[in-house]
Amino acid sequence: MEDYNVKLINTREEYELYNNVVVKPRPDDKYKLVNSFTYKDITVPVNYITNGADIPRFLWLFWPPNRSNYLPAVIVHDYLCDKGEYKKADIYLKDMMNTLNVTRFTVWIFFKGVRLYHRIRYGQ
Repeated sequence: MEDYNVKLINTREEYELYNNVVVKPRPDDKYKLVNSFTYKDITVPVNYITNGADIPRFLWLFWPPNRSNYLPAVIVHDYLCDKGEYKKADIYLKDMMNTLNVTRFTVWIFFKGVRLYHRIRYGQ
């Protein structure tokens, strides 16, 4: 039987992002990063805790919070937000999602959503 859900990895950078991000589930619906990983000038440290993407539950059918094709981007975004670097976090989220070959529509939805939230919440 053929699996039509297999995603092909097209670039070395995409391969490294997928293979360098290892998370361990926790009992509180969060995930702990098992190893550190780097994207551009940011290194997310080992044991960093993330809850995945903050997506309203009614949208989980379309965008589950921990979908593997955008989880590396979400982890970097969460890490930068924890450091108060909201605009950089949003830009890196968009860049990484594009690198990871996430659909343009999903990238657009995520980017517009986080930018709107950060402008309203933090004025950034």
